[in-house]
This record gives sequence, C-alpha cells and structure tokens, in this order.
Amino acid sequence: MKTLYAGLAGALLIAPAAFAQDAGDPAAGEDDFRQCRSCHSIQTDEGDDIVKGGRTGPNLYGIVGRQAGTFEDFSYSDAMVAAGEQGLEWNVDDFTVYVQDPTAFLRDYTGDDSARGKMTFKLRQAEKAADLWAYLESVGPDAES
Repeated sequence: MKTLYAGLAGALLIAPAAFAQDAGDPAAGEDDFRQCRSCHSIQTDEGDDIVKGGRTGPNLYGIVGRQAGTFEDFSYSDAMVAAGEQGLEWNVDDFTVYVQDPTAFLRDYTGDDSARGKMTFKLRQAEKAADLWAYLESVGPDAES
C-alpha cells in the first residue's frame, strides 16, 4: 500500500512539470524558428512579414487549427492533402509529432506506408517542437495583442 501511495505522490509531482513542458516557451520557439525560416515565412493575410523566410514550405501564419494541406498558395504533397482530407487540423499534439519525423507522421496518420511529405527536416527534441508551436500561436491571428 505504501508503494501505491508513493507512486501516486510521485505522479502528482511530475504531472505539473510535464504540463508546463507541453505548454512550450514562445521566446525559445522564436529562437528555434531560425532553423525553419530557410523554408517557411510567417506573413499576415495583409502581406506584412512577421518573419521573412523562404518559400519552399508554406506560410505558417495562422497554422493553429488550420486544416493540413490547405494553405492557398502552396503545392502540398498528396500525403499532406490526404491527411487534411482525413481531418488533420494542426494542434500542438500533432504538430510536435509531425516536426520530429514528417514522413513517419504522415504514414501513421493516413495509414499509407508509402506516404511522403515534402518536409525533410526533422526537429528531434519534443520540447523544441512545443516551443515552436507556442511561438506560432503567439504570432498568429488569434494571439492577444
């Protein structure tokens, strides 16, 4: 019985730390976005640059809640479009898994073992992925000013 209580107490101490990590740090994400800007920009609907970046990847402004594979001026892979058609809307959980291994994510999500996306970069650290998400939220159209 003591082991059970000790285990529960340990879980209660760890849970807040895990939740805080999931929330992400927008300032750290802004720093980490330097790796992303060679392919991605963040540009408002009015055309104002938040981050001037490459055009190899889609504009990431407004990615929060966006259906995958639907940004208008970008040609997505068939797998990304299929994932969007299957209901993928970007959220912190899917985004953090996706950026760590885009091809594996798309294969798992679509159920197609031959699925491939266009993004070849892999961000290995889950914490950095959560930070990037927090940053993208902070500069999106729904961010509080």
